[in-house]
Amino acid sequence: MNDCVAEKLPFVLFIVDDDDVAVEGVMRSLAKSGIQCDTMVATDGLEALEILRGEHPEKTITGPFLVLLDLNMPRMDGFEFLDALRADKRLHQSVVFVLTTSSRDADRSRAYDGNIAGYMVKSAVGPQFSRLASFLARYADAVRLP
Repeated sequence: MNDCVAEKLPFVLFIVDDDDVAVEGVMRSLAKSGIQCDTMVATDGLEALEILRGEHPEKTITGPFLVLLDLNMPRMDGFEFLDALRADKRLHQSVVFVLTTSSRDADRSRAYDGNIAGYMVKSAVGPQFSRLASFLARYADAVRLP
């Protein structure tokens, strides 16, 4: 058993990633750590924008949310999503953490130019994203989202 006390994150975790294995890894990491949270998943930037703008036919998101964004996706990649998000007056304050396979300095710099809150490389977040859950719990304790 781990030392994390069961708690519920005060925001919706909005995972924007086309990799089912990565999404499942995030979910398992949270469950294994005893962290409960509402989640929403979009498989690319276009779907994510539809959800955030209330235009998706089936998925809706309410309340504060934190985006975990992959960069390499079909249709609309993470950079295009960030550009559209920051240009939208209703969504420009959204808190976004990049969670990607890319460790390229150019990608990291470009993402920070999009005003992200942090950049995490999937392989560096620990086996099965073990460090991600504790990070999210500590982050939730320290901040209030818009």
